[in-house]
Amino acid sequence: MLHLRVIVPADRTEAVCALLGDSRGATNIVVVPGAARSPRGDLVTSDIAREAANEVLAGLRDLGLERDGSIAVEKIDLPLSETADLAERRAPGHGDDAVVWADLDRQVTEGTALTWSFVAFLALATQLAGIAALIDSPVLVVGAMVLGPEFAAVAAICYGLTRRQPWRIAQAVRTLAAGFLIAIVITYVCALVSHWTGVIEMSRLPDERPLTAFIYSPDRWSFIVALLAGAAGVLSLTAGKSSALVGVFISVTTVPAAGNLAVALALEHGSEINGSLLQLALNFAGMIIAGTATLLVQRAMWALVLRRKGRRAAGQGT
Repeated sequence: MLHLRVIVPADRTEAVCALLGDSRGATNIVVVPGAARSPRGDLVTSDIAREAANEVLAGLRDLGLERDGSIAVEKIDLPLSETADLAERRAPGHGDDAVVWADLDRQVTEGTALTWSFVAFLALATQLAGIAALIDSPVLVVGAMVLGPEFAAVAAICYGLTRRQPWRIAQAVRTLAAGFLIAIVITYVCALVSHWTGVIEMSRLPDERPLTAFIYSPDRWSFIVALLAGAAGVLSLTAGKSSALVGVFISVTTVPAAGNLAVALALEHGSEINGSLLQLALNFAGMIIAGTATLLVQRAMWALVLRRKGRRAAGQGT
């Protein structure tokens, strides 16, 4: 269940209440007249089933409440209410299958911002991956995968492709390109300094690294894993399954490949430079293809659910 809080100009309060009352997934509707001061208006709250959120939010936007009032939605972790249970049963489909498009839009918009924290996390993750390449440590590879923040920007590209929003795709590509470039340069400089000061004693990366060779040795399995990770990542974002998203991070070798690339550049190991670049390209391509396909399938399946709901409602009406 989701908790909806709306600030409504007084002349539209009845329209909002009618909208919520007509929705089979809305319940616990509360109106507090004149409660809001900035912006001024009435406060209307309601609990809505996740699967009914899109139609409710669309109706509120049609009433101009984004402009003249305020709309806020938050997740309810523990709803103890028979009326809430009934609203979930009456709403079409299942909550885990429903995509709240406004929430996904917010997540991917935040993910495309080139912020200091994004660059910092990516640089730290890349440096961990660089150390993992030097000492052949799969544990550090996993740590670098989990720390990397890049998947939200990848999901933004997928979302932009399904919504035909070139500006969103361009913004996400810029963020990824700039973030990875900065992270690789920082790791490259650190590797050079470490080599010059004797911290890194080897003249080049080892030819045999049995535990981490997959970072710079892409094959068909690398692309298959990227496809699976892209689909799982988008599903975890749309269903709000953060634990599943962690599993996606651990399965994708974008950051480890970037770390290996930086160290290979510093030690002038040409074959691993090429392998790392190919690994990066395969991972991004696989995730974008699978993520876009997943969103398209989700939209098509949910449209089918709504059509079935409409047929049932028409049958009951007759």
